[in-house]
Amino acid sequence: MGESINAAEIKKILEENEERLRRYVSLLVKANELARLTGPSDEETLWRAHVADCASAVPLLPERGAVIDVGTGGGLPGIVWAVCRPGLRVTLLDSITRKCALVDKIAAAMGLANVSVVCSRSEDYAKKQAEKFDAAAARAVCSAGVLAEYLTPLREARRTSARLQGPKAAEELAPAAGKWKSLGPLRAAARELRARGHGALRRVWDKVAPTPKGIPRRPGMAEKFPWYLANAKKK
Repeated sequence: MGESINAAEIKKILEENEERLRRYVSLLVKANELARLTGPSDEETLWRAHVADCASAVPLLPERGAVIDVGTGGGLPGIVWAVCRPGLRVTLLDSITRKCALVDKIAAAMGLANVSVVCSRSEDYAKKQAEKFDAAAARAVCSAGVLAEYLTPLREARRTSARLQGPKAAEELAPAAGKWKSLGPLRAAARELRARGHGALRRVWDKVAPTPKGIPRRPGMAEKFPWYLANAKKK
């Protein structure tokens, strides 16, 4: 399924929040000197390739509610979304203690009262906070099929999760075709957003049923034994 977001809308989002987002970029560059939170370390590349990319997905978000950013690293996309959607309660989840400490300091320095940082494995956190979120998202954490298992148990039925990623989305999800009942969502749609003249894929899962028993599995199982292979006979 294709869906276009008006580039003018994204430009407006960036312009309205530019001062705070530029502040975030500056803090991220400094934090990146202490731990590798993101690849590039110059402000203009971070703005163009990361902040603007995360902002291009803001129109998919609700105005209010709870969202979670899984594998947040330096706060992408969660901090960008918290700035642009102040009515949201944003949880930044990561399993690496040093990254969590740094991104927590960034959020505090920016005065983001709608952000909380949690240091945990996604599988463990999902058992404690099952179906507590209106939306769950991640950006370039792992393959799309594996990520689906991480995100699905965190969000409520009839809610959405998404992965911000490149053009390999369809290829990564091909083995899962026809097997989505194993996770609760029944379809996985690719929504293509065009911003500033380039396309960015958003892989979106619409969850239409509660998470089945046994999901999430214990840490490490999602990548070692993908759910769509373990349930190869289920259609």
